Amino acid sequence: MAAIVKETQSIKQAVLLINGLDTTKFPRLLSRILQKLHLKDEHSFNEEEREKLQAALSLEKYELRLVLETVSFILEQAAYYNVKPTALQQQLENIHLNQEKAEAFSQAWTNMGQDFIEKLRQNTFAPKRLEKIGWCFNLEMGQSLQAKMKSPHAVLELGINSEDSENTENIFVEFNHGELLDFYNKLETIQAQLDSLT
Repeated sequence: MAAIVKETQSIKQAVLLINGLDTTKFPRLLSRILQKLHLKDEHSFNEEEREKLQAALSLEKYELRLVLETVSFILEQAAYYNVKPTALQQQLENIHLNQEKAEAFSQAWTNMGQDFIEKLRQNTFAPKRLEKIGWCFNLEMGQSLQAKMKSPHAVLELGINSEDSENTENIFVEFNHGELLDFYNKLETIQAQLDSLT
């Protein structure tokens, strides 16, 4: 299996810091990060908790930030690659994380990894969601300069709902025949690709 974490300079620095952490406190840190990592707009620790954590772990502010970001990154990579706990432990030992810390990652991943992956699956990556579709047909029969003309247009009404809002925003899109045909063909292509994945 390819390495899920490359040994960059910042990773090396973070590994040194993580190796120096109290072994009894580290599993609780991992557990807390795993509980909150799937939340998009929320940090694992608020500012007050970070200050307490900084003192409890005897780290400078930038060191704590590096440790938290690195632990989060490792867990996100483990979820992305759906790594087994033993493989995760081996990968972490390969980047020189000591055995106790690598085992703590493995244990946390065993206990909470699948739940974390499931929570990530339930998150929507798009901030807006299509709630309803409406349509109407317009036929323009003439203009002041052109008496005899037929110009059919379809108007789609898309009801878009944001994750953090109850209100539905209506977007109107007007198509002539050619544009509507292009749009239809693109939707058919998307549908075919979705069908091939299921």
